[in-house]
Amino acid sequence: MDWFPLLNSIRIAALSTVVVFFPALLAAHWMTRSPSSPVKSVWDMILTLPLVLPPPVIGWLILQVLGPGHLFGYWTRQLFNVRLVMSWPSAALASALVSFPLLYRSARLAFARFDPNLSDVARTLGRSEAWIFWNIQARVCWRGLTTGAAFAFLRALGEYGATFLVAGYMPGRTATVSTAFYHFWSGGDNVGAMIWALLSIALSGACLLGVSVMEESGKEGETP
Repeated sequence: MDWFPLLNSIRIAALSTVVVFFPALLAAHWMTRSPSSPVKSVWDMILTLPLVLPPPVIGWLILQVLGPGHLFGYWTRQLFNVRLVMSWPSAALASALVSFPLLYRSARLAFARFDPNLSDVARTLGRSEAWIFWNIQARVCWRGLTTGAAFAFLRALGEYGATFLVAGYMPGRTATVSTAFYHFWSGGDNVGAMIWALLSIALSGACLLGVSVMEESGKEGETP
């Protein structure tokens, strides 16, 4: 059995999670500190929009920028002979855009529950805002941040629509668990499709179980 789709899916999901982790945290931190205003609402809508857009629409938008006949994609192809789509990094980019809102919303909720008095105490001791964010706020909110990162990883792991548009299905190059499942199913190979479906269910279920165990252990650790 060719395990490349599984390994490639994990690689794409891991890279996309790393790519969105710090931008999502900083965006959530900025949004929780900003006063309510129409501008803030617009930014929140923009940052959350990929969560509700159909994934193929996101893939199409990426193609309008990175495709060989459009904008940045044409420029890089002409100058560096680099094709920005139909590769696994382009699938990681699509997955990052799709999964970003999950981490952003989770981080924003965690930061909204953070006790600002802890930051005020640190300020009286002369600590910088960056030090307070990484050493106090991020540590206090670690459970919400790690849960958001886990769900972002899982969302990227199961992504199909956007990744298929920008990377296609090329065995040994861009194939993922989702595209492999569709390839076997559309070709009438129900056994092959079932294998990839069960593998996807088992992998996602194991990750969700790990998140649940982590959350429960964290709650027990906080019990006096």
